[in-house]
Amino acid sequence: MDLNDTPEQAAYRSEVRAWLDQNASHAPHERGTGDDAEAVAAHRAWQRRLAEARYVGVTWPAEHGGGGRGPLEQVIVNQEISRKGVPGILDVIGVGMLGPTIIAHGNDAQKQRYLGPMLHGDEVWCQLFSEPAAGSDLAGVQCRAKRDDDGGWRITGQKVWTTNAQFSAFGLILARTDADVAKHKGLTMFIVPMDAAGVTIVPLRQISGEPEFNEVFFDDVRLEPGSEVGAVNGGWGVALTTLMFERLTIGAGSEGLGYRADRFAAALASDEAASADSEVRREFGELASELLALRFNGYRLLTALSRGQIPGPEAGLGKVTAVNAAIAAGDLIADVLGPDALAEGEWADLISFLPGLKSAGGTEEILRNTIGERVLGLPPEPRLDKGVPFSELRAKERQEVKA
Repeated sequence: MDLNDTPEQAAYRSEVRAWLDQNASHAPHERGTGDDAEAVAAHRAWQRRLAEARYVGVTWPAEHGGGGRGPLEQVIVNQEISRKGVPGILDVIGVGMLGPTIIAHGNDAQKQRYLGPMLHGDEVWCQLFSEPAAGSDLAGVQCRAKRDDDGGWRITGQKVWTTNAQFSAFGLILARTDADVAKHKGLTMFIVPMDAAGVTIVPLRQISGEPEFNEVFFDDVRLEPGSEVGAVNGGWGVALTTLMFERLTIGAGSEGLGYRADRFAAALASDEAASADSEVRREFGELASELLALRFNGYRLLTALSRGQIPGPEAGLGKVTAVNAAIAAGDLIADVLGPDALAEGEWADLISFLPGLKSAGGTEEILRNTIGERVLGLPPEPRLDKGVPFSELRAKERQEVKA
């Protein structure tokens, strides 16, 4: 029992722990999912086993195959999976971000068709948002969707930094459907089959050697009528839902991702001289405090979610803190353990993976600006357009915020 558990939560934790004790032998190894078909299949099977026990999509409504429980029960599942040392689900993006978006904005037919296979790992999903010239400035996407006479659509353009595209069945894509209105207002969200004619996926290998991200090209890709999620030209609001759940997943789910103070402490304690060093202890104390603050901030966000609220811009603070604290922990472990920490293994994976995560869900600079403007009410920063007076830039920014 966790010290913060209610009696009901303690009983649920015991149930989850007992199930994991009985089923952990079926779990795959943590590593090797990028372009390893056998590993992907093993992770799919593990997600399916978890889903059948209702430990995937714990907060999803039961009618969609979820657990029908609260966010704190999801935290318990994440904690117990991490404590057992087995991997979580394969499709974190689908279940954590895209599924909730379809639940919030999709129609009944879309919910019926896509949510069950997503939960069980039968159909993995990817998030098709960023472009070479539109990453953190997501409203600047230029990938175009043109309507056919029968109500279908044609997608043309490019996406980049797309996780899991190489083995995804579907993607949720943000495309421009009206170029003649303000950039936030001319966007629509679509479901796109990743095996459709005209879709080309090009892996981007990270420093770890894994194809963590991909470029995806769309050459006149045909989408059937009814592929839209939400209203036509209402995609910005749909995308914000996805982004808020993305930041909540990274921030509040940091323990499930393995960013825990006890895990880092165990690595540091393996070197007696270093663990007794006052400077090492001071640095670890600082990052452990950050991780503890992150845990309780995550509880605050989850409480809001349990009351039916969609995560707001403040969820970005959890993402910033989780990534920066984990990077600091990796750096400290590398300093203490030396080159051995960079050899093949868990710390090498973490250290090489985390820099890319800094950009996922928006860069730190963009997130801090968003929180400053939308939470603290600070004035927006003007864009530095050449030849335009500062006063005009400020007025233009204010008009866009009001819009």
